Amino acid sequence: MNYPVIILGAGGHAKVLIDALRQQTVELTGIADADPGKKGQLLFDVLVIGDDDEVMNYPAESICLVNGVGSVSVNPQRRQLFEQFKNQGYQFATVVHPSVIMAADVVLSEGAQIMAGAVIQCGCSIGKNSVINTGSIVDHDCYIGDHVHISPGVVLSGGVCVGENSHVGAGATVIQGIRIGSNSLVAAGAVVTKDVPDDAIVMGVPARKQLR
Repeated sequence: MNYPVIILGAGGHAKVLIDALRQQTVELTGIADADPGKKGQLLFDVLVIGDDDEVMNYPAESICLVNGVGSVSVNPQRRQLFEQFKNQGYQFATVVHPSVIMAADVVLSEGAQIMAGAVIQCGCSIGKNSVINTGSIVDHDCYIGDHVHISPGVVLSGGVCVGENSHVGAGATVIQGIRIGSNSLVAAGAVVTKDVPDDAIVMGVPARKQLR
């Protein structure tokens, strides 16, 4: 990460990212947040420089962006923000906390975020703008699509596939070889023993599909 960073969003997920970036000695230029009332505030000691339009004052070739928008469910805002700035020519930094354990052959796409204490084993691929959150375990040969959030404490056994835009809630367990479709939500604490179709909500032990 050779460029200074602007973080998009000034909430709780941004705080965690600031800590991770500081441990990597990354230069932080500031934070942009959609709430105009936050301009001039500090998150830790990082200044909120204004709303998203303020980023346009920094040439795309001079900075990297980090997506600081978190989620507790399927959240299109995170993807929209990523695509908005990609269309303007900006690049997103990949963030890996120093405490992460990750096999040498893991593929991380642009803007992936691997948070403290996560374990990612061999043969895995993590899609762009996806989050592997605190203490999650992603075992061998898993495929995580673009814009996915794997929440804290999730366990994905070997060969699990998670489709784009999906959210796996805190503490969920997915057994080996399962496919979770795109735009789907696995509730916190669920145990997934069967494939999950696209656009589904599953919860419980074992996880069962719910009506939207």
